[in-house]
Amino acid sequence: MIPERTRYLRWGLRLEYFTVGWNSLEAIVAIGAGVIAGSIALVGFGLDSVVEVLSGAILFWRLRVELCGAAPEASERAERRALLFVGLSFFVLGAYILYESGKKLWLQEHPKESVVGLGLAIVSLVVMPALALGKQRTAARLGSRALAADAKETAICSYLSFALLLGLGLNAWLGWWWADPVAALAMVPLILREGREAVEEARGAPHD
Repeated sequence: MIPERTRYLRWGLRLEYFTVGWNSLEAIVAIGAGVIAGSIALVGFGLDSVVEVLSGAILFWRLRVELCGAAPEASERAERRALLFVGLSFFVLGAYILYESGKKLWLQEHPKESVVGLGLAIVSLVVMPALALGKQRTAARLGSRALAADAKETAICSYLSFALLLGLGLNAWLGWWWADPVAALAMVPLILREGREAVEEARGAPHD
């Protein structure tokens, strides 16, 4: 009989497989459509998907380390490295969105409508919450802080999907060009907060 922890480790690996596959496709579609439409919210959403791909790959490595029978010390080191990477990736994404959104507002760059982007946001609003919930439950069973942080990142993707849908929708239906960069800026505080918490936890420091 397979031990319970082993079952959850394998389930975690499957979730990360899906994360990498789905977000790779999502990144290609979002960035491509964002460049064509001139939408920072859409490009930012695509870059978040790239971060999720990298995070998923790191988490896959972390889970494999333990599943392959590494010593507890090695698993803990893998856990902290994965958590630190996830945290730093939040900061990179937040800085990019902050810069590009500010530039769009300053120069008053008007994005085009993007039907593809709207469709992607709607589908992501269905997929991401379910994936985040699966990761949260698995992280709780394994006691994995890194997987829990990755689950938060996936949950943030759900919020980004809503912000993206709002920004693209207002631009398409009402012609509010500024809704796109403003929607992107609305993503930044949560992104930076989660990044700070992940980095502090990786270093063993308490956070609020």
